[in-house]
Amino acid sequence: MRVLLVGYEPEAVDFSDPAFPPGLDAAKIQAGIAATLADMRGRGWTAEACLVRPDAAAAPAVAARLSGATYDCLVIGAGIRAWPRHLPVFEALINAARTAAPTVPIAFNTHPEDTADAVARVRGAS
Repeated sequence: MRVLLVGYEPEAVDFSDPAFPPGLDAAKIQAGIAATLADMRGRGWTAEACLVRPDAAAAPAVAARLSGATYDCLVIGAGIRAWPRHLPVFEALINAARTAAPTVPIAFNTHPEDTADAVARVRGAS
């Protein structure tokens, strides 16, 4: 199974935003991404990260990745969905995914540790 994980570049996150948990920083985000990818690879899956900035370039970047390869699942990370002031970026990502890869299931995690479980849930895999 090939999985594309979309999240924000750690240095692009505004950690002063009250929507984010206290104590979250770029190093913790990077560690979460690394752990997530390792978990999925440990299940025998091909896992890739597509890190974007919270701006108008995010959706085209994801569309290009989805158009350039075949994926079995797209995961849009909780950090993108949980940032209320960036709802337009989330919407743009969903619409880009629908256009670029309309048959690829989309999974949502709640934190890095449950990302692979989210993929398994929508793909019926283990």
